Amino acid sequence: MSITTPPPPPTPASDTKSSASPASAESSARDAAVPRRRSLLLGGGALGAVALLSGCSDDAEPRRDAGGEAAGALLRSRGARDSTALLARYDATVDAHPDLAERLAPLREETARHAAVFTTKDRSASPSATASRSPSAGGQRVPKVPKDEKQALSALAQAERQTADTRTAALATAPPELARLLASVAACGAAHVYLLTQRDTDS
Repeated sequence: MSITTPPPPPTPASDTKSSASPASAESSARDAAVPRRRSLLLGGGALGAVALLSGCSDDAEPRRDAGGEAAGALLRSRGARDSTALLARYDATVDAHPDLAERLAPLREETARHAAVFTTKDRSASPSATASRSPSAGGQRVPKVPKDEKQALSALAQAERQTADTRTAALATAPPELARLLASVAACGAAHVYLLTQRDTDS
């Protein structure tokens, strides 16, 4: 009689799953933790950058404002001085050539307005505030005016041109609001040059 050896019992499926599940769970947890940690680091770095930029901005802002105010005050002082000098030249030209009074009146009025705006920091300053002879304009050394009428107009146009060029050059260092004012006044000065020389060109 032969004896048959029974086959070994099958390994339970639950044992295979249970032996693989701890490693799989650990790997899944590790993979999930990596993106989360990266997000936290990026978020923290972004917050740190914002805080750093804010700190630099807060520290630099007062210094920039102080520097801008000082530069603006200096440019305004120069603007008022240059406009007052032009005003004195207009007055001297009219004194030497009374027949030019009517022609020069509107240009002088605008020059007086410019002097007022630079002095008072008020763009709404009335032209009549300095339309008459002011002590500052009359107190300056009276410019020498050529005896010839055309030469007198040419000298006045040259003074306007030099002043406009000076103001245009100052735009690079002027605070934004004052730069707009300087650009406007410089353009007005260029128009004065044209009006002062137009008739001589046409004749």
